Amino acid sequence: MKGFFQKLITIDVTKQETSVESIDDTTLKAYLGGKGLATHLLLEKNPPKVDPLSPENHFIIALGPVTDSKIYGSCRYGIFSKSPLTGFYAESYSGGRVAVPMSRTGYDIIVIKGASKEPVWLEISDTGVKFHNASDLWGMDTYQTEDKVKERCGVKGCGAMVIGHAGENLVKFAVVENDYWRSAGRTGMGAVLGSKKIKALVFHGNAKREFYDEDRIKNYANEIFKEFKDHPATNIYKTQGTPVMVGVLNKAGGFPTRYWSKGTCGHWEKINAQSMNERLNVVPKSCISCFMGCGKLSTVKEGEHKGLKIEGPEYETIYSFGGLCMIDSIEDITWLNDICDRLGMDTMSAGNLSALAIEASLQGKIADKLQYGDAKLVAELLYKIARREGLGGLIADGIKAASAELGMEDQAVHVKGLEPAGYDPRALKGMGLAYSVSPRGACHLRSTFYKPELSGVIDPDQIENKAELFIDFEDRCTLFDTLILCRFYRDFYPWEELGKIIEMTTGMSLSKEELQAVAARVTDNTRRFNIREGLTFKDDRLPKRLISEKLEDGKEITSEQVEYLVKDYYQLRGWSDEGIPQN
Repeated sequence: MKGFFQKLITIDVTKQETSVESIDDTTLKAYLGGKGLATHLLLEKNPPKVDPLSPENHFIIALGPVTDSKIYGSCRYGIFSKSPLTGFYAESYSGGRVAVPMSRTGYDIIVIKGASKEPVWLEISDTGVKFHNASDLWGMDTYQTEDKVKERCGVKGCGAMVIGHAGENLVKFAVVENDYWRSAGRTGMGAVLGSKKIKALVFHGNAKREFYDEDRIKNYANEIFKEFKDHPATNIYKTQGTPVMVGVLNKAGGFPTRYWSKGTCGHWEKINAQSMNERLNVVPKSCISCFMGCGKLSTVKEGEHKGLKIEGPEYETIYSFGGLCMIDSIEDITWLNDICDRLGMDTMSAGNLSALAIEASLQGKIADKLQYGDAKLVAELLYKIARREGLGGLIADGIKAASAELGMEDQAVHVKGLEPAGYDPRALKGMGLAYSVSPRGACHLRSTFYKPELSGVIDPDQIENKAELFIDFEDRCTLFDTLILCRFYRDFYPWEELGKIIEMTTGMSLSKEELQAVAARVTDNTRRFNIREGLTFKDDRLPKRLISEKLEDGKEITSEQVEYLVKDYYQLRGWSDEGIPQN
């Protein structure tokens, strides 16, 4: 089938052996690539109830049939496993430049199992896999590691995925980094690599995907560029990036502040997109095959962090440190972002847990002295987390374990062990459904349902009939993840355009109903994986804190509303009252 190599490589790190197998047309037609194929393989290969940090847990790297094409938004990869943070389904995605050399290795899927006794880095190419000793790299930060392994590989244009101190020390929200600042950031995938003693993976090769209609793809890409290069959404991403959401959410009363106690932030203008553009030297930066320029290569102009350069900070980092931790300096948030990137740590979980620790300190539950707004104390805590020192060792095990140990379970804000993004469900009730039913926990990206609620497509307070529109958004996002495409092209690739993209790349002609069936099949499989690992319908609920406390403007979401939304979702999905797929 066009658009695929139809090849899967399994790498046994314990034995330092590899095997290659073909992927049949039937499987590809049923699941496409990316998330669909990876989830199918997780169900097939992962032992039920496996310890996420054991050698038996598989780590899967997946590409889609649009990878290394001219389709805009296609330079992304996904990683899949069982999460050490939640104990359930793990998925994470990243952009940048590494997806192209990854694809040039000639594989649609890379499956890694086992664990090395000593640190290793893997060199994966179209001629095979080489295992290199990484003992001298163990302990390096992510930037240093990426530089070193690319230098040692010695192949121009190679790409690398790496972990930092957090992954090495099995911090359960450790990330996988590429291109310095791009993060496969949620569910603790860096810890899975760390448990296998894999410090880095480097990719290169000369294999090229054959697409069904190269000329049509080229013409289509040109048309998309002409139509959308000056689109208002494009201009917003290019000039302000995701930090534009600081103002949007604060105005909507849904900007999580002071560890979820408020929906508005008094210092929001000090940490918004305008402040970032004024106080930092900001240059738009794009992935390959992209005209958005949503990435912001930012350099601190003055102060104690003068000269510090990162790509970011993104909205979610600003909300977690600037809102939840009440840090009112965009320079300090940029600094904390850099620390997390170097250590290989999820900024969203780190910010949420830092704010919980501040609350624990203020309530006298711990001896550590922490304060809202103190970036230096938060920075010290981040290093302690990565090294598992003192309070950091407790926090490193994630919010479920930390809140239980601190006696703060009723205050902890998470679903399935994953903290929410910067969209308070008391102000945006559809996000309450999104957080409740996402397979990886309180995730905003599986549906991006804040988009229709904030733009007026549907009333944020509406409960009845909301699940129907939600499923349409979720299904389309699932198709994005099977291909694998960037979420920021959601305005440009509605259902009809996704059908065109699949036909141009693979040759398959699928109606909207057939595309929805693929998405539903993938969603059912993620659900089956979670149920096998112990998930019940009781896990599809918001935390007590969010349904028992109102925001300062009186906005709330009740347990009855969440119950209604979730049950309606189950029914529309064709699941039982207990949330079990029936097909």
